[in-house]
Amino acid sequence: MASGEAPENVLEWVQKDNHRFLHAVYRVGNLERTIKFYTECLGMKLLRQRDIPEEKYSNAFLGYGPEESHFVVELTYNYGVESYDIGTGFGHFAIATEDIYKLVEDIRAKGGNVTREPGPVKGGRTVIAFVKDPDGYMFELIQRGPTPEPLCQIMLRVGDLDRAINFYEKACGMKLLRKPDNPSYEYTIAMLGYANEEETTVLELTYNYGVKEYTRGNAYAQVAISTDDVYKSAEVVRLAIQEHGGKITREPGPIPGINTKITSFLDPDGWKVVLVDNSDFLKELKQED
Repeated sequence: MASGEAPENVLEWVQKDNHRFLHAVYRVGNLERTIKFYTECLGMKLLRQRDIPEEKYSNAFLGYGPEESHFVVELTYNYGVESYDIGTGFGHFAIATEDIYKLVEDIRAKGGNVTREPGPVKGGRTVIAFVKDPDGYMFELIQRGPTPEPLCQIMLRVGDLDRAINFYEKACGMKLLRKPDNPSYEYTIAMLGYANEEETTVLELTYNYGVKEYTRGNAYAQVAISTDDVYKSAEVVRLAIQEHGGKITREPGPIPGINTKITSFLDPDGWKVVLVDNSDFLKELKQED
């Protein structure tokens, strides 16, 4: 093992690692249009924007607080590409709000597409609504009290829920927060993360009874998570892959020209995760200020 540690040691270490959801990365067909929708309708802030003409793409980072402490979306616009296939596997992002009815009214008044009116979730009391952004990505709105992290969920569909849970617990040190089953509507979900789901961002994995595979399209790209050591993290991921499936897509090390150390992998369902060195990430943010 590159870290020189025994498997049992890195498996213990990953539970103590300093993990945090950093970014959800996905592609859009018109960057300014999406920025306008997210800031005016969803109340996000444009945190930074960059153009890389030599590689023919632009990025925009948006969220509800600084990247040093909040989960944000990283939008990518590739020159000349106006649309993408979201596929059947990606579900939605979620935003917590204290007044879902007012938020929906504001979104509708500004031309937003409300696909589900506010109301209790089926079989429960939580009030939710759904809206669709200009590229077709779904956002669930959740009525909730004050929270430090309004951008609170990423929902992805998986073909084997227990396998996915075990993988993320082992590879990323996540904790299973709850696992409600809804036989009336033939699905089970698992909420995984690093803290209470009302306090931070969580990963919502959904299993629809009998559905083993989904298409991933080319729109949603990946989620980025912080780590204190990408080399140790890669060894833990490798152990999880040996047991549950998946694939390392980038060996741990610095990105040329930036020097931020990362490693990346696919989970057993093909969803991509990038682990980013904590200290390098903070240095990169300061350099871009």
